[in-house]
Amino acid sequence: MSDHYDALELRAPADREAALMAALPRQLRHAQSAAPAFAEILAGIDCGTVATRDALSKLPVTRKTDLLERQKRLRASDPFGGFSAIGRGSAMPRIYASPGTIYEPEGAGRDYWRTARALHAAGFRAGELVHNSFSYHLTPAGTILESGAHALGCTVFPGGTGQTEQQLEAMLELRPNGYVGTPSFLRILMEKAAAANLALPSLTKALLSGEAFPPSLRDWLAERGVQGMQCYATADVGLIAYETQAREGLVLDEGVLLEIVRPGTGDPVPEGEVGEVVVTTFNRDYPLVRFGTGDLSAILPGACPTGRTNTRIRGWLGRADQTTKVRGMFVHPGQIASVLKRFPEAARARLVVEGEMADDRMTLHVEAVADEALATRIADAVREATKLRCAIVFVPPGGLPNDGKVIEDARSYK
Repeated sequence: MSDHYDALELRAPADREAALMAALPRQLRHAQSAAPAFAEILAGIDCGTVATRDALSKLPVTRKTDLLERQKRLRASDPFGGFSAIGRGSAMPRIYASPGTIYEPEGAGRDYWRTARALHAAGFRAGELVHNSFSYHLTPAGTILESGAHALGCTVFPGGTGQTEQQLEAMLELRPNGYVGTPSFLRILMEKAAAANLALPSLTKALLSGEAFPPSLRDWLAERGVQGMQCYATADVGLIAYETQAREGLVLDEGVLLEIVRPGTGDPVPEGEVGEVVVTTFNRDYPLVRFGTGDLSAILPGACPTGRTNTRIRGWLGRADQTTKVRGMFVHPGQIASVLKRFPEAARARLVVEGEMADDRMTLHVEAVADEALATRIADAVREATKLRCAIVFVPPGGLPNDGKVIEDARSYK
């Protein structure tokens, strides 16, 4: 088992799915009874019957904007907006703040955010020293990775952000085996070491997150003896997916149930199509149900060459919130999705906003057989939904890019 964190990673996909579907109703009932927000969101729903992905897809998506709105509304009585199932004290060692401000509770327990699995896949092992350059201030990033490292049996140097010279000095003197943090800061550290003609021979691996990690930077690190891997985690749900030695997408964590939905909706998209990442967690302390991360990704077909059998995603492909303002009116992806649902003849659509500010033009590109009467009906539906006029252009099925965009702002802001 040295190449895999545990036997869960090697389960037959059907066994994993059966386990997730068996656990789902229990978690939904718990969220409904223990978290006041979900008592409201799931009101009238018999959670015991939600034991399939199709049934799950009928439940509302709770996006970060919804979470923030509830927290702000209930700030005086409950800073978590009714989403936390635990109270302050030993059950809640820490509270964190993310931009917004959104407050997140940390529950007690070993490897609370489940990041040991990602660290293991990146080559970290018990007894090693991990240099952690994620923030320990306000946000949970530093603790998210530290808790996983401790669960693996590693020692952690809590470098945090900034103070580059001091962090580099610690690396030279403590000789860590690996680094966790953003890829850009690791490059800064390594460049400063090279400029001073200092070597970091002990540093051979890195688990990176928080920003894009392009192949060019991966290769740059590898040329200098550091094998960098990515993980995808959030302060809300913890680890979602992680990279393996195969470097073919990111493998889902065993503790989440992931869906990819069309931006602005809760409707799952076909495998391979880019959409918004929606996650249901099995965390009893903070039981988020169909939590819309706002991130775009897509399911990769097939299994990981490393033998891990869980679903893979392509990684972070951008943001799903494409709301834009046209002639003083906000236009949302959900409005375009609602229009499309009225026309079964149409497969996908993309609203392109062009022109200059104060001279906006909207064109809806629709995957369908060209039909003048259909174009008129769709244009009327768009105007009804958005209160704005829109031209209709038909493209062949499959003619739109598979990038998750529902609204493209192509205006000139010069």
